[in-house]
Amino acid sequence: MTLPPLTLYLAAPRGFCAGVDRAIKIVEMALEKWGAPVYVRHEIVHNKFVVDGLRDKGAVFVETLDECPDDRPVIFSAHGVPKAVPAAAAKREMIYVDATCPLVSKVHIEAQRHADNGLQMVMIGHAGHPETIGTMGQLPEGEVLLVETVNDVAHVTPRDAERLAFVTQTTLSVDDTIDIVTALKQRFPAIIGPHKEDICYATTNRQEAVKAMAPKCDAMLVVGAPNSSNSKRLVEVGTKAGCSYSQLVQRAADIDWRALDGITSMGITAGASAPEVLINEVIDAFKDRYDVTVEMVETAVENVEFKVPRVLRETA
Repeated sequence: MTLPPLTLYLAAPRGFCAGVDRAIKIVEMALEKWGAPVYVRHEIVHNKFVVDGLRDKGAVFVETLDECPDDRPVIFSAHGVPKAVPAAAAKREMIYVDATCPLVSKVHIEAQRHADNGLQMVMIGHAGHPETIGTMGQLPEGEVLLVETVNDVAHVTPRDAERLAFVTQTTLSVDDTIDIVTALKQRFPAIIGPHKEDICYATTNRQEAVKAMAPKCDAMLVVGAPNSSNSKRLVEVGTKAGCSYSQLVQRAADIDWRALDGITSMGITAGASAPEVLINEVIDAFKDRYDVTVEMVETAVENVEFKVPRVLRETA
């Protein structure tokens, strides 16, 4: 049987970023150093395949520190945690390792610096997302005002409109965030922004690759988890950039083949916490059904690497 032809555009960069790579390495090194079980507060990164793999090696995933025993190491996820969490771990004399992405830590430091200068913070982010909870938890209650949309800006009620600064979640849509920042600056001309953009290089790069790829594609799939902010943003960016069928899939088994009937070009990318093995699984699924020609759409080359914490580099 002759398979129908399909041009498969593969976005680059895609998949794992340096912060995710580091966080996974931290769990693996902690298991090597201290043996199982090692506790991890919240999913280390938002990907079921990755989490299940680490669970099989002896990681125990919990949502609160209260679920962890005093005598086993605990790791804080790449998304960051409120200040109260390491403080509580230290009080219990626990061994803890912070796997917060250094680019998220940069936002935490920024927020604290502005607060030390007497400024109230506005955070652009998604309510309930662990990164937002972690960043807002760096400062006392009421010191960080959350804004999710341009419309929210009209309802911000600061203590002093002249004493404001803003930070953002690192995994937002670059374009949507620009619109919110513009609205904030119009309403609060004195508001102070970050020295360097908070949205991380990996989020920006993956969105740029999708913008370049989307107009070429009849359909586009983003390999990622439904609770992954940066993956969901890639779907939105793909749709806005001209690909009317942009969908999120966790695995090849999730592909809706009927919806793809008649396509001749397909775009594939992946969120920053999706491993390459899952991307290859999706590509192989297309190769089973189509005569595939793969074309790379590369918009940036990434060579960022973050060191793991010193405690894991020292011999026991």
